[in-house]
Amino acid sequence: MNTTPSSLLAPSPPLAGRRAWVSGASRGIGRACAHELARLGAELVLVARDAGALESVAAEISASAHPGASSTPRVLPLDFAEVDRVAGAAADEVARHGPVHVLINNTGGPPGGPVAGATIEDLQRWFSIHLACNHTLATAFLPGMRTAGYGRIVNIISTSVKQPIPGLGVSNTVRGAVANWAKTLAGEVAADGITVNNILPGATDTDRLRGLIAARATRTGTGEAEVAADMKHAIPARRFAQPTEIAAAVAFLASPSAGYITGINLPVDGGRTGCL
Repeated sequence: MNTTPSSLLAPSPPLAGRRAWVSGASRGIGRACAHELARLGAELVLVARDAGALESVAAEISASAHPGASSTPRVLPLDFAEVDRVAGAAADEVARHGPVHVLINNTGGPPGGPVAGATIEDLQRWFSIHLACNHTLATAFLPGMRTAGYGRIVNIISTSVKQPIPGLGVSNTVRGAVANWAKTLAGEVAADGITVNNILPGATDTDRLRGLIAARATRTGTGEAEVAADMKHAIPARRFAQPTEIAAAVAFLASPSAGYITGINLPVDGGRTGCL
């Protein structure tokens, strides 16, 4: 018989008993989010194209002994270029495993380039990968969130929704649409105990940033170190973010503590964005 006074028992982790779907969980920001949500006690579904990378992240989380970790994460290889498969996987997830309470929409961005040079096919492809898949997942999971009286949808997009980034024309366009979709949805579901928010990462030390630096260096004929230094100089904090810093903000918005925060765009950018 446990005779420990209830006041001395460790509190339950804030997301104990909640299930979280983390898109783009195989690397970078998505991987960091998976670790943070595991630490808060969520049961995880890790989603990305690379099954091997997902298995590695699941093993990391299982071995990390996060105090709140509830179980070994399940992995779900899925390509967001195939929206019908995403819809089927989401429906199957709910039917087989039950409701998803936390949805982290996180998908790699379009390649750089001016919007004037984009084709209709480019726009359609990336609107489908981002906006259509986000909406598909939210639609599948909202009924369970409503029944539970608890839901958190966090979209990891870009500071470009406040201040377009030169040279990322398609990304600026698509991210802006996602932000407005999220703001609209937030107003529609707030009374059900569901919040919808956007995290706007600044320059973050990920594979995508390194790819953009390499592309700019090639285009301008300068070294990658010089390009990176110039980018850091434009950031008041004078450095790039670490994925864990983005994940900390995501985890807060996914937690019960953020229940009265909805419909916002939260920059996590070291002060770079030049507007309120």
